Amino acid sequence: MLIAQISDMHIKPPGELLYKRIDTAGFLERAVAHIMTLDPRPDVVLATGDLVDGGKPEEYALLHQLLAPLAMPVYLIPGNHDARDAMREAFPDHAYLPRGGFLQYVVEGLPVRLIALDTLVPGKGHGELCTERLDWLEARLGEDGRPTVLFMHHPPFDCGIDAFDGMRINRGGERLAEIVGRRRHVERVLCGHVHRSIQMRWAGTVASIAPSTAHQATLDLRSGAPLSLRMEPPGVALHLWKPASGLVTHLSYVGPFSGPEPFRATH
Repeated sequence: MLIAQISDMHIKPPGELLYKRIDTAGFLERAVAHIMTLDPRPDVVLATGDLVDGGKPEEYALLHQLLAPLAMPVYLIPGNHDARDAMREAFPDHAYLPRGGFLQYVVEGLPVRLIALDTLVPGKGHGELCTERLDWLEARLGEDGRPTVLFMHHPPFDCGIDAFDGMRINRGGERLAEIVGRRRHVERVLCGHVHRSIQMRWAGTVASIAPSTAHQATLDLRSGAPLSLRMEPPGVALHLWKPASGLVTHLSYVGPFSGPEPFRATH
């Protein structure tokens, strides 16, 4: 099974640029085309939040249009820039989305079980997992011991970029770690939010963050460094599951790069 993860697309209304200069829709269009050229083609795509920039219906309508060329199932979760109700209304064809409450769900029938968590706190940059959301997760993990991937927007760990470490999961993170730490069948915890490819050993498993399909956060590990961005290459995280070896993650850059070419000269 091959899982493609895209994140932090920050789609604006048609014709608008993010920060008046970043064509996030154009970047996502190229990421979608990139996914469709992969061989083997991913079985599913996970979109881990900040799908749009302002939670507006017109942004979600454009997002729906941009994701339409993907031939495989696409599973969405909200980030801090998203709005649950507008997201639901724009994707009525995504029947897995709960029609009310938190946008949490389970995807069954695949070699790896997928569990989506909703970390959104409306109007805030940080995330949280309240008792209701964590009780739901504990029940879902307890009902099936098959290999499982959790995916959410906000990471539950510090990444060393101070501005984002203040906007991770600020409530419920300790209990989340305790729940996951007791479930050895959790193969990976997939996150977004930070706009960089980051991995960490966490709660007895591996937690990772996918890069943005558009702009990346500056890799600035100085204490108190201000939040800034860099136009480094966008990317798609690819998570390959093989029963004999488990889950391995690759980073596939999106861009007009040359190759493939042999490592050695042919003449």
